[in-house]
Amino acid sequence: MFEFKHISVDETASRWQQQTAVIADIRDEQSYAAGHIDGAWHLTSASLPAFMQQHGFATPVVVVCYHGNSSQGAAQYLAQQGFDEVYSMDGGMALWQLHHPVKRADD
Repeated sequence: MFEFKHISVDETASRWQQQTAVIADIRDEQSYAAGHIDGAWHLTSASLPAFMQQHGFATPVVVVCYHGNSSQGAAQYLAQQGFDEVYSMDGGMALWQLHHPVKRADD
């Protein structure tokens, strides 16, 4: 069964700090540039093949969007492609940026 799981912002932050998961940000280019989790992969239709080539299916993936809704569909898709451990971050970047730092394109 190819299912994703939900993950909290705090658990995502823990995995980010420990570097035990890759963060995949699916927001549009402008939103990503305005502020994203440092080191997050900007996952788009164009970057998906490179993402899948660079990260093995055993790599845990946390999918991030605006509010935690769109990330669920993308997380399900990645799980169906064969990634073993895929999460959708509840609350999205709207919640993340209230408690954690963001990286901007001009930083």
